[in-house]
Amino acid sequence: MSEKRIETYAEFWDFYVGEHRQPLTRLFHFVGTALGLLLLFRFVKNGTYVYIPLCLVVGYGFAWFSHFFIEKNKPATFKYPFWSFISDYRMMFYMLTGRMNAEVERVSNK
Repeated sequence: MSEKRIETYAEFWDFYVGEHRQPLTRLFHFVGTALGLLLLFRFVKNGTYVYIPLCLVVGYGFAWFSHFFIEKNKPATFKYPFWSFISDYRMMFYMLTGRMNAEVERVSNK
């Protein structure tokens, strides 16, 4: 029996937050996303476009490691790649602004 497909981004965000309950998981995502962005800017600045896929490998490597070994769940990227990509940056922004723990609490109390 397959699980119900998520139809809206609001539903997905709550699912995404629920899959990132562990602070260490969120930290690994933050580090991977930040490193991926830094590499992207560096490769574009230097004109070494051939290395741009490395940005994704670094970013997703940290995130997937945290899902498999810390959170012990399957990354949302496999089923919802676009929404997952967007949510990585949203989570990063919420972490920078001190709002992510409240989001985890909100979803946990549903």
